Amino acid sequence: MLALALRSLRYRTGGFAASFIAVFLGATLVMAFASMLDTAGGAGVDADSEETLFNVATIVGGWGAIIVAFAVASTLTLSVRQRSAEIALLKSVGATPAQLRRMIVGEAAVVSVAAALAAILPSLLAGRLLLELLQNSDQVAPGVGYAFGGIAIGMGFGLTFLGATIGALVTARRAARMRATESLVDASLDGARMSRKRIAAGCLFLALGVDTAVVTMTVFNGEGIDAMQTAGQASIWVAIGLAILAPGLVRKVTARLAGVLERGGGASGYLAAQNIRRRTRQMAGMLIPIIAFTAVATGTLYMQSVENSAAPVANASISAVEAENIKTLNLVVVGMIAVFAAIMLVNTLIAATTDRRSEFAQQRLAGATPAQVVRMVSLEGAVLVATGVLLGSIASVFTVVPYSVARTGSVVPDVTIAIYLGVVALASMLALASGTGAARRAIRGPAVEAVAA
Repeated sequence: MLALALRSLRYRTGGFAASFIAVFLGATLVMAFASMLDTAGGAGVDADSEETLFNVATIVGGWGAIIVAFAVASTLTLSVRQRSAEIALLKSVGATPAQLRRMIVGEAAVVSVAAALAAILPSLLAGRLLLELLQNSDQVAPGVGYAFGGIAIGMGFGLTFLGATIGALVTARRAARMRATESLVDASLDGARMSRKRIAAGCLFLALGVDTAVVTMTVFNGEGIDAMQTAGQASIWVAIGLAILAPGLVRKVTARLAGVLERGGGASGYLAAQNIRRRTRQMAGMLIPIIAFTAVATGTLYMQSVENSAAPVANASISAVEAENIKTLNLVVVGMIAVFAAIMLVNTLIAATTDRRSEFAQQRLAGATPAQVVRMVSLEGAVLVATGVLLGSIASVFTVVPYSVARTGSVVPDVTIAIYLGVVALASMLALASGTGAARRAIRGPAVEAVAA
């Protein structure tokens, strides 16, 4: 099965492009932050610079690594689910569950190693830029030399490899357990049933988010900028929990929106409504980058805005200069993670839409015009954005409100809504542009040839 996995990678390189890009970007981000640990261990690094580098690598890089690992695992999970029919055919010709698991995990392992190797040079450059930023903001001494070594490479390869293989293994186990006929039905219906383990995992992450939000409002109330230690975590935990529970949540949210599309959207609205009802699991996979982007960008930017307008705390453990440095770092963090989530969003939507080329061709042969197909994808994208932004906004509340209470005593922060509107506008633009653009490319050429392919 390993030989089959290698041949599959060789002859289906386009099908693994989305997974490769996800792992490549994730490894770049992880290794860039992890290189700060290599730099901190260099000769001649003073104590203050070493502490800053350590905090950036462990706190900021740690949360970035969690998002990266989850995003990589979800992308590979989506890739495996798109091959449900292929896996069912392999079962029908005698492939055992163990053989299928080895093939899928082997593919993920090869892709993750290749992508991590390709990410070494970009992460080296990104880490150097990060160090220069810390030095320009006076958080690290100018004489500290950049180092990129074993820690960065080890964490980059280790986290991306684990994220990729675990994601593939979880999905492979589900696919391997089902009979061939069940797999074919599952591939055609794309149901949204969630296992008890998945529900339990989602509830656990939600509970962690609620816990850190409560700690922010109580333990860190009146402690100034120290409250960021737990406030920033809350939205990430909740976003991951909502992403895990996305299949069930999508079914509830889109059930209402699908009816509106079906009644008032014409032929394209009817097609979009039917696809939304039967493709909830695939839509849930595409929601993850939208939720992550909205939650992290909104939560971090508003948390910093609250801090900017809050009164200074007497006898605070952090000086004014350190507070300004933290502001700079927050903007860098939200920028890097937001860029990663945005690219993941575009990557995921393009991969998912391109995979529907045969479906689009069948709709055209049944009488739908190319314009109706593109409009259908646009309407689906609008529902997807609305659902993802809603869930991401809910997750961001667990950061914004507790931090506002801890710093100002007010539940509603006195900050501009323009930040939120900007985040929503960017998420909407990226999702709709990538989805409709991929659809236009997918319907090029005769429909008969696309169905035959």
